[in-house]
Amino acid sequence: MDTVDPVRDIEVVNTELVLADLESVEKRKNRVQKAAKSGDKKSLAELALLEKLEAHLNEGRTIVTLDLTPEEKAMVRLFFLLTAKPTLFACNVAEDDLAHADENRFVRQVRDYVGKHHDTGAVVVSAEIESELVMLSPEERAEYLAGLGVTETGVSNLIREAYQLLGLRTYLTTGEKETRAWTIHAGDKAPQAAGVIHTDFEKSFISAEVISYEDLVAAGSFAKARELGKLRTEGREYVMQDGDVVEFKTFL
Repeated sequence: MDTVDPVRDIEVVNTELVLADLESVEKRKNRVQKAAKSGDKKSLAELALLEKLEAHLNEGRTIVTLDLTPEEKAMVRLFFLLTAKPTLFACNVAEDDLAHADENRFVRQVRDYVGKHHDTGAVVVSAEIESELVMLSPEERAEYLAGLGVTETGVSNLIREAYQLLGLRTYLTTGEKETRAWTIHAGDKAPQAAGVIHTDFEKSFISAEVISYEDLVAAGSFAKARELGKLRTEGREYVMQDGDVVEFKTFL
C-alpha cells in the first residue's frame, strides 16, 4: 500500500539526478584526461575539478551542496550539470492546511530535509486552491483568501522565493500612463538598474529619487511622501533594494 513520504520521494528523484550527473562527469573526465597528460594547465585544472565532483556525487550528494571557489563555480556552469542548479521545493497541501502549513508534519519534514541536504527552502502551495482562484476576479480572490486565513496565493509566494533563490530583485517605475516592474540582479546599483530600461540611461545617469513601495502606499501619493520626507535622492553607488519605486534623473 502506498504511503505518504515526501522525503523518500525527494531522495528517489535526487538519486536519478545524481546518477545522471555522475555519468556526465565521468564521460567528460575521460575526454579531459588525454589533454591533461600533455601537461596542459587548463585541462589539469578541469580534471582536478571533475575528480572533486565525481567524489562528491559518488557520496550521493548534489553539486549545489559542494563547497566550490568562484573559479570552480564558473567552470561548473559550463558542464550543465542538473544537480548544480539552484533548487526550490514546493509542498502541495490540502485547502484546510494552507493557513496552518507550518504545523503540517510533512511540510516540516521537507523543510528540515532540504535545509540540511540541499541548502534551500520549501514553499507551500495548494493546487486545489490555485485552480479555483484562476476563475475569480481580483476582488473575489482577495475575499476567498481572507476566508482561508491567508493573504497571498501559493503561486505568488513561489515566484517571490524563486526570484530570491536566483538572485533577482524587482524595482518599480510609475507615472500617469503606467506602472512597470523591472527585474535586476541582487547587488545592482542605481545606474545598472536604469540601464535595464534603456542602455543610454546608465551612461547618462545623474541620480535616482527613491522610495520603498510600502512607504509610498502608506503615504498615498508622491506629494504626501515628499512632505513626510520619505522620498530620498540616491547617487551612483546606491544599491537597489527589492520593491524600490524609482524615478531616474539623466542627461537625456
